[in-house]
Amino acid sequence: RTMKRNKSLLVFFISIFILVELSRGQNNRKTEVNVGVVTDVGTVLSDIEMRCINLSLADFYSSRPQFQTRLIPNIADSRNDVVGAAAAALKLIKNKQVVAILGPQTSMQAHFMIDIGQKSQVPIVSYSATSPSLTSLRSPYFFRATYEDSFQVNAISSIIKLFGWREVVIVYVDNTFGEGIMPHLTDALQEINVRIPYRSVISLNATDHEISLELSKMMTMPTRVFIVHMSTSLASRIFTKINEIGLMKAGYVWILTNGIADQLSSINETGIEAMQGVLGVKTYVRKFKELEKFRARWRKMFPEVELNAFGLWAYDAATALAIAIEEAGTNNMTFSNVDLGRNVSELEALGLSQYGPKLIQILSQVQFKGLAGDFCFFKGQLQPSVLEIVNVIGTRERSIGFWTEENGLVKKLDQEQQSVGALSTWKDHLKHIIWPGEANSVPKGWEIPTNGKRLRIGVPKRTGYTDLVEVKKDPITNSQKVKGFCIDFFKAVTEAMPYDVSYDFFPFEKSDGTPAGDHNDLKYDAVVGDTTILANRSSYVDFTFPYTKSGMGLIVPVEDQVKRNSISFLKPLTWKLWMTSFFFFFLIGFTVWFVEHRINPDFRGPAKYQASTIFWFAFSTMVFAPRERVLSFGARLLVITWYFIVLVLTQSYTASLASLLTTRQLDPTITSMRSLIEKGEKVGYTRTSFIFGKLTEAGFARSSLIPFDTADDCDELLRKGPENGGVSAAFMEVPYMRLFLGQYCTYQVVEEPFSVDGFGFVFPIGSPLVADVSRAILKVAESTKGRDLEQAWFKNKDETCPDPVTNPDPNPSTKSRQLGVDSFWVLFLIAFAMCVFNLGKFSFFIFKKTQVNNLWQEFNQPDMDSYLNRVEKCSCSSSRHMPDNNTQEVHQANNQPDTSNPTSLSE
Repeated sequence: RTMKRNKSLLVFFISIFILVELSRGQNNRKTEVNVGVVTDVGTVLSDIEMRCINLSLADFYSSRPQFQTRLIPNIADSRNDVVGAAAAALKLIKNKQVVAILGPQTSMQAHFMIDIGQKSQVPIVSYSATSPSLTSLRSPYFFRATYEDSFQVNAISSIIKLFGWREVVIVYVDNTFGEGIMPHLTDALQEINVRIPYRSVISLNATDHEISLELSKMMTMPTRVFIVHMSTSLASRIFTKINEIGLMKAGYVWILTNGIADQLSSINETGIEAMQGVLGVKTYVRKFKELEKFRARWRKMFPEVELNAFGLWAYDAATALAIAIEEAGTNNMTFSNVDLGRNVSELEALGLSQYGPKLIQILSQVQFKGLAGDFCFFKGQLQPSVLEIVNVIGTRERSIGFWTEENGLVKKLDQEQQSVGALSTWKDHLKHIIWPGEANSVPKGWEIPTNGKRLRIGVPKRTGYTDLVEVKKDPITNSQKVKGFCIDFFKAVTEAMPYDVSYDFFPFEKSDGTPAGDHNDLKYDAVVGDTTILANRSSYVDFTFPYTKSGMGLIVPVEDQVKRNSISFLKPLTWKLWMTSFFFFFLIGFTVWFVEHRINPDFRGPAKYQASTIFWFAFSTMVFAPRERVLSFGARLLVITWYFIVLVLTQSYTASLASLLTTRQLDPTITSMRSLIEKGEKVGYTRTSFIFGKLTEAGFARSSLIPFDTADDCDELLRKGPENGGVSAAFMEVPYMRLFLGQYCTYQVVEEPFSVDGFGFVFPIGSPLVADVSRAILKVAESTKGRDLEQAWFKNKDETCPDPVTNPDPNPSTKSRQLGVDSFWVLFLIAFAMCVFNLGKFSFFIFKKTQVNNLWQEFNQPDMDSYLNRVEKCSCSSSRHMPDNNTQEVHQANNQPDTSNPTSLSE
């Protein structure tokens, strides 16, 4: 290292000598101004920076021969040490009386040198000290001719947000450079709800064994996303060990800050090979003609060294300092005298630069187009506009995108964020990425390590509803056994996840087997059981998607509203329908008699006989065809219509009566929660930690709330009723309700007054398992496995008791509806119209044929000619005749011969 440092010093001094001689040769009257350069002589970065400074001054003065000043760099070796940098600065100010200092190389060195510059009024212009902690010193004599590390944290958080990773581990060096970025990086990750479960702090002088121990610790963690912020020398050693241990295989993500990404060319071949697949945030330098010319000249002059961003910043910093000194002039370049008679320190003996205040004022206003971009100090430092995202492949990095403050992550600088759309994927923002292990798929960022600890799954202990969760002790092995719907569903979910999850169940109970608390007291890696998703609980834990139906129902007893007695046969029809039916029976009989009695002997006879014939004919149509024949066409059409109406009525009556006598018409005793509150009724609830609070908030008095643990306890309280120390109704969640109503059929859900999200699995806040488990829950719920689990655990205890949720009763408990006139009014209307038509038609012909004064006589005298013709046609097939005495009376009344005797008719 000493030989390398001596060689670097020799090269440097030779270049300075040539530069000075050239300056003197051009104009011996130019004013030489001493400036200091503090650097770690012998390092690769120092060589690049010094060569860039020399080239910058040579290019600047060769293109501006008229300038009256010439900067003379005075190098001081900081020897890669904080104290060495301070000593070098003191030496330059004391011996050379430099007006400004370029450097130092690291942020730790800069911290001390800034204090020296502040006390001596000598500006410190650093092109490689990037720690944000230096900004807090607020010294007007410190200028950062580079980008502060905090500018890249938003680019890093954008990458993590783009891929949806929820946890990251930060690996950084244990010094001011490493610690300076931490507050800003932490804030940026918190803004996107990314958790930092661990911070790995590695000393700059850590041994290989210490590095291996720290990496082995990270290997046992579930997090697979790492952000690395340190120097390139330490990063090369660490990544070599990372590759050896196995932390660079598929599934891991490594993100480098620009402190490493900007100097990848300085890392040896072994270190680069160990970084395959890592991502990096790199300073982006826009390409333009002057920069390309300088790069070509650099490759020609120094082919063994690759130019980086720090070299360009050193070039621009030297140019800015030359411009400022030329503009400030050369007047008053002295230091104020100090009273050496007093006992003062070496720092106080330096005095104050009279040139410094003027120089910093002009330096703050310098603006020009540099090789690294637009050079302009804002609050003493440069402001970046673009960062480049790179992917290490092979022996060098490959650009995969850019980050800008306006558009975020984009493939090309001319691509706007709006063009990719709201439903874009990461491929719309970045180019193809090859991940560690040569994987093409995006790592999940979180996995259960095979050599790590198993998840401790807490299981709440219940005394009732053991179909959901049951904890039993094996009398032979004395081990705890857990089973139930919740347990089996969780096992099915873990089998559906894309990676293996190792876990052990731990019942939440005391030594005597009783529950150790309620659901709010559970503290494990996860909780599996009948845990309800609630808003207040989500402030402390993360829930998965619910795996049961949501809601909380009000269960009340039901009673049969139908009173079966000796007159139950009248209940199928309303009294209006009964009265309407009787009326139409009489109307139909009267209409048929009115139309038929003049021409049909079956409807003639004494008044009593004709009256009985009217009712007999009408009511006999319900069960059989009447014996009386109907001769006229209108009467026959009316009778056929009435047959159809009677058929509909009798069939409807039969169906309604059968339903009334065989089906229980159950109605709930309570219809709403509000009625319970108004009456002050006692209600029961499952003994959980949240239902009691819900009911008290709704308005129930605490004294009216009675808890229960099992379904049998609930049934007993409901059977007793409030008069005997029981309850009028009970509140329980849907899963409990399904189990309860599947066992007891004399209860009904009348209302779901509260909305809850069902049961969910519980994890710590920020756990990446939540997203994967939620996706697996959806897979299981939509598969046959989910249906099989529900049928197995929520099966009916009594096959006659249908499941009220998944298999509701096809005949729900509602009040029986009696048949009324409104169901048959159209049929009755048709029958009534036909009756009116027949009566009107017959009356019209009578009035037309006879005189008004003979109406009654004509009404009682039959048309014998027509009658004899009809009887003669039908006598051979008829066996029924009117009684002789009645016939004789009719003939005598009409002065006609007796025609009832066949002998007489033939005569």
